[in-house]
Amino acid sequence: MSPDTARQTILRAAVARLQAANIPSPVWEARHLLCDLEGITPTDIIAYPDRPVRHITQYQDWVALRASGVPMSRITGRRNFWGLDFHVSPATLDPRMDSEVLVREALALIPGDQKCDIADIGTGTGCLILAVLHDRPMATGHGLDISKEALKTAQANADYLGLSDRVRFVESNWLSALKPDSIDVLISNPPYIVQSEIQHLDQAVRDHDPVLALDGGADGLDAYRAIVETTPKVLRPGGWIALEIGWDQGQTVPNLLDKAGFLRISCHQDTAGRDRVVLGQKPDPSDLKKTLGKGRAKG
Repeated sequence: MSPDTARQTILRAAVARLQAANIPSPVWEARHLLCDLEGITPTDIIAYPDRPVRHITQYQDWVALRASGVPMSRITGRRNFWGLDFHVSPATLDPRMDSEVLVREALALIPGDQKCDIADIGTGTGCLILAVLHDRPMATGHGLDISKEALKTAQANADYLGLSDRVRFVESNWLSALKPDSIDVLISNPPYIVQSEIQHLDQAVRDHDPVLALDGGADGLDAYRAIVETTPKVLRPGGWIALEIGWDQGQTVPNLLDKAGFLRISCHQDTAGRDRVVLGQKPDPSDLKKTLGKGRAKG
């Protein structure tokens, strides 16, 4: 074996290239790329540093892509979210940790021992609804998206996670595929970037996430208007809506829910203390009189 092909030698060169490109955590990223490509663990690299890299040319290509700013998930085709592995594709958003707040809040609305029908609007990879279904074995769901390619990716993820029997992925313009009064919890991470600001986004987002999943229109609220207008028709009485929002939408989106007649509206923050998720409940005729007039909660 040539020492030039040893893991430690190839890894050192990769780290140097990523460092030169100012990539954060170059050692971790170089190891992650190598492990993913070779099907090994970080422990294997430490225990067997002199073993050769089997896919050396492809690894060097991957490192070059990462050095050029391509997100790691777009190189490996995978992203970990909520402790689960998801396949990503050019038609889907790259799942991000911020969206785990939406999963957390949705799970808090769903008792673990009860049946629940969930809908995910703009499902993309399916990461939101599949993470919820993974933790709520009594629940079933619908993942809706206008993109056929995104739906193929979501279905592949459901198959991989063994959740295909509890979820149905459907091509749909917003909520058009859902029946009236059929959903208990509706979740969505809709497009919310102001159209004129897309060109100023971080390169990893601007150049690699689909514009369809980013563009929220002139004020960033087009998708919320479309969802909020229709949601009361598909939610059962007492059902909930849970929406991911941009950091500066903690007033505007709750206002839309308020005008649409939702109750118990609350806003919840991510780990950085930024507004990230808004909840609202469809009135139940049986307790409407009790809930009317209650103030909005701040999570």
